[in-house]
Amino acid sequence: MFRMLELSQQGLNCSQMIVAMGLETLGQVNPDLVQAMAGLGGGVGFTGKACGAMTGGACLLSLYAAGLTPHDAIDAQLRSMEMAEELVRWFEQQFGQEYGGTNCQQILGAAFEKRTPQPACADIVSNTYSKVQEIAEQHKLDLTGDAHD
Repeated sequence: MFRMLELSQQGLNCSQMIVAMGLETLGQVNPDLVQAMAGLGGGVGFTGKACGAMTGGACLLSLYAAGLTPHDAIDAQLRSMEMAEELVRWFEQQFGQEYGGTNCQQILGAAFEKRTPQPACADIVSNTYSKVQEIAEQHKLDLTGDAHD
């Protein structure tokens, strides 16, 4: 949670935090990738659509899969889709039922209009990041960064 607070204070949104922490797990730094994730915040450009933690988590799983199979892009693609599906199903169960959906606007309710991170966001980002790590481990992905060099 402390690292998330640091990243939030740097102005990173939910999607950016998840990918930044994932890159750190791999021992990598990629400011361009973290910046690219900015568009997913607030439910894709603050439209209130799909939660940025969920979409950021799906992107991180794909990044992890890219390191697993560097010579077989199709396998990495299929593995990414399978893991993303697992993440979305978990997210729907974990948060969708509680908030009435998985869209940012549904989760934040009236607070969505403030366009600032809410307490619920910290819990969702933290739990989603942990779930991404769990899914990656279940799929035996190498998170040391050796396969991503």
